[in-house]
Amino acid sequence: MANYKAKLKNIKAFAFDVDGVMTDGSILSTPDGDLLRTFNSKDGLGLRLAVKRGFPVAIITGGHSPSILNRAKVLGIIDVYESSRNKVPDLKDFCEKYNLKPEEVAFMGDDLPDMPAMDICGLSACPADAVDEVKGVCDFVSLYPGGRGCVRNLIEQVLKIHDRWYFDPKQYDKEGIR
Repeated sequence: MANYKAKLKNIKAFAFDVDGVMTDGSILSTPDGDLLRTFNSKDGLGLRLAVKRGFPVAIITGGHSPSILNRAKVLGIIDVYESSRNKVPDLKDFCEKYNLKPEEVAFMGDDLPDMPAMDICGLSACPADAVDEVKGVCDFVSLYPGGRGCVRNLIEQVLKIHDRWYFDPKQYDKEGIR
């Protein structure tokens, strides 16, 4: 595993799995069949800042639920790929949309279906509680588990190296960050 910090400066966009990355992997089912997830507010602020600072962000998940779409909408994420069984074509579609090379995207996943996308991205990342196989191929293993700050941890490092990590309290309401 090479020093991941050298790769941070080449990252221009992010792609994230949901269950086990943006959430802790727990899912509740409502009587009407919706699957509810718990998202971390600190991760949310990191995602919102990435969007506001001009970094395209994609959600590429095997899941399918209004809870995913609602969270993405609140954060300003417009690129959501649900029911993604093979994440590589969706990652390539995201790259094409923004005229990016896969090497310019940081992808964070936590389980076996994420590994093919990790193989083609510029920076592969995972939460602290990812499965061992994923940890073994990642450039960066966060100190934080899924749904508990790993997303923010990755975004903050990339934005800092690009000198785009800042927070202006006067702009907080104007930017609609939540």
